[in-house]
Amino acid sequence: MSDVRHVLVLPDRDAADEVAGEIADRFGMADEPQLVRDALAGEDDAEDAQWLVVVEDPQERLDPGALDAFAAEYGGWLEAP
Repeated sequence: MSDVRHVLVLPDRDAADEVAGEIADRFGMADEPQLVRDALAGEDDAEDAQWLVVVEDPQERLDPGALDAFAAEYGGWLEAP
């Protein structure tokens, strides 16, 4: 089993919360993804933070293209590995 991890980058906390809540249903995942605040380099203002949704995919079942399209619905993208 490999440690495959997908990182979805979202523009704000609300979008990240929605993606985290819906991703398990849409992609049939058992585990909840992890939310991580990612402050942009040199920015101290919380308004200038992106949010990451980290999805563990040990069986490599998730399609990166589908994840990217899903994140795009919320103004985000799939980070390239």
